[in-house]
Amino acid sequence: MPALAATATGQPAAAVLLFLALIIVTFGYILACWLWPFVACRRCKGTGKRRALFGGKAFGICRRCDGTGRQLRPGRRVINYLRVLHSKDTNR
Repeated sequence: MPALAATATGQPAAAVLLFLALIIVTFGYILACWLWPFVACRRCKGTGKRRALFGGKAFGICRRCDGTGRQLRPGRRVINYLRVLHSKDTNR
């Protein structure tokens, strides 16, 4: 029988696959932030209205989204911030 070397060949391949999966998910989220910058407001579930505190029929405008029912994705906020930072730097 040939002697087998004690090498850990399975671990680096798993780490590379995990890294590639992380890169793919990150670029997918960036693409989603670029194509669909808004998501439904979590507080009013996209309606723009906020029900009364004790389940009554009265409602008011949602303060979190100002009644639009939409909010910017956190990733889109970062993209907008970086865009403003870049434009401030290049317009000197």
